[in-house]
Amino acid sequence: MLIRRLPPVLIDRIAAGEVVERPAAVVKELVENALDAGARAIEVVIQGGGRRLVRVSDDGSGMGPDDLALCVERHATSKLAGEDLLSISTLGFRGEALPSIGSVAHLAIASRPRDAAHAFEVRVDGGVVTPPRPAALGGGTRVEVRDLFYATPARLKFLKSDRAEGAAAADVVRRLALARPDVAFTLVTDERAAVTFPARADDADGRAARLADVLGAEAGRNVVAVNGIRDDVVLEGLAGLPTFSKANSLSQYLFVNGRPVRDKLLMGAVRAAYADLLPSDRYPVLALFISLDPRDVDVNVHPAKTEVRFRDGGNVRALIVRTLSDALGARIPSTAGTMAERLVALARTPELGPRAAFAPAAPFATPGGGAFAGFRPAPALDYDWRQSPARPMPSGLGEEEQARLDIAEPSADARADAAPVSAVDLDRPLGAARAQLHETYIVAQTREGLVLVDQHAAHERLVYEKLKAALARDGVGRQGLLIPAVVDLDPADADRLTERAGDLAALGLVLESFGPGAVLVREVPALLKDADVTRLVTDLAEHAAEWDDALPLERRLLHVAATMACHGSVRAGRRLKVEEMNALLREMEETPNAGECNHGRPTFVTLSLKDVEKLFARR
Repeated sequence: MLIRRLPPVLIDRIAAGEVVERPAAVVKELVENALDAGARAIEVVIQGGGRRLVRVSDDGSGMGPDDLALCVERHATSKLAGEDLLSISTLGFRGEALPSIGSVAHLAIASRPRDAAHAFEVRVDGGVVTPPRPAALGGGTRVEVRDLFYATPARLKFLKSDRAEGAAAADVVRRLALARPDVAFTLVTDERAAVTFPARADDADGRAARLADVLGAEAGRNVVAVNGIRDDVVLEGLAGLPTFSKANSLSQYLFVNGRPVRDKLLMGAVRAAYADLLPSDRYPVLALFISLDPRDVDVNVHPAKTEVRFRDGGNVRALIVRTLSDALGARIPSTAGTMAERLVALARTPELGPRAAFAPAAPFATPGGGAFAGFRPAPALDYDWRQSPARPMPSGLGEEEQARLDIAEPSADARADAAPVSAVDLDRPLGAARAQLHETYIVAQTREGLVLVDQHAAHERLVYEKLKAALARDGVGRQGLLIPAVVDLDPADADRLTERAGDLAALGLVLESFGPGAVLVREVPALLKDADVTRLVTDLAEHAAEWDDALPLERRLLHVAATMACHGSVRAGRRLKVEEMNALLREMEETPNAGECNHGRPTFVTLSLKDVEKLFARR
């Protein structure tokens, strides 16, 4: 078979297979061109998921007729002043996008520089170029792509539905809008009304406002600011609270020198930073902006420019992990504001209306009748508890009526109510303990509302952080057992534990083989001296099969520490004194990441007075 030169049109169509993978890729290339042209306002119109039409209009610098003729030629670009590919400061630089798009679609580009008398337009139909001709346009550039892939019908078979392709194109616009908060974006699609993201300041406040514009006000309320620097690499942005997480990674927005990327190294660093805060199947919401010398990052490793290669990837990874960990650990204990809203929503019955949801259908009945027989409560706007027939009575009154309602032991420990409440505690983030419910949940009062704490989940985080700190400092203290404990296990589990005896010893658990299917425990972590040794070792054995030997030693030890912390914490079902409850609250306020347990579950929920009033239909 003879070797032959391919015709230019075929070359462009082959290149289009790399650059123009789907309609979203067309949107990305055109919007990036608009940003590189200095646009301050960009409009994107998508029809038929991008198959029928993609139109991008901007108010950028525009092009004259000579530049219009060149822009549709292969490898023609204005973004490389010289031949240095190691210092790229623009989003585009290859000069492939427009000729590739024109080879598989009907492409029309109209443009007018700011100082030009009128506009010109160039057309490309399936690779055939029509010379520039006068056109009507106020200023800037308008690019229209119609009938995408009409020249290569086979490619249409690999596209998804119009809805799916349109969603992918909209996601591209959102990512670029987050990258440039100082630029106004308008997105028009078949599926919904036009969406406009107004221009914001190009600073931390502007990024926070743009994040709320793109992801919703909920996201804006549940993020913390991130700032860090390491060896001339700067990291800024916003990181979501662990309790405000998603089921996929689509809400993770990563930018390198203003370029949206989906880089494995960066996403792995984010996962590592949240490893102690989120379950493996949940993903944080965040927008991170990395700035560094263009010579220290290679953006020319993928035709779509969505992947990058760092000269010192370890430094970038360390910066992300440390900065995120510090930002999340330093925050005042908090959980996602959506949790209180969810609780209020669960307590409401929309089908019946807010007030009907709380009105009983029939009068209350008590055994033997009495003063409460036939009582039907009705919500009142100006309710005063002091006027209520159910108000607390002085000692010695009401015992007869109360006795009729005594059907079981109370599920709440109200002894905290008898203790004096410190005004200082009320002003603290987690307030003052007032009661314990079901020997599992602590109710605390603050100036603005109340806090409901899961005592086991909260103490589990405290123990885990103590184990981590001891491990990082000088090792976990050990407590020798007066009589070594023998724990019987499945032979395979016993072998796995003895193989990891070194890792366990680093965390204070010293054990050795004691014949087939058994281990002998000689020492336990001092923090867990009161734990049930048999249950602890049995639980560790069950989790040992999940420990990945390929992980670094530190990560393996933290996995073990997380399991140990569960056994060293206050168990659900234990009644606490008010002093113990307040001590737990104060320790939570001083402990990093106290808003989530080791498994990513929230440790407390905050309800404002406004939320409580909603529960009782007072709002």
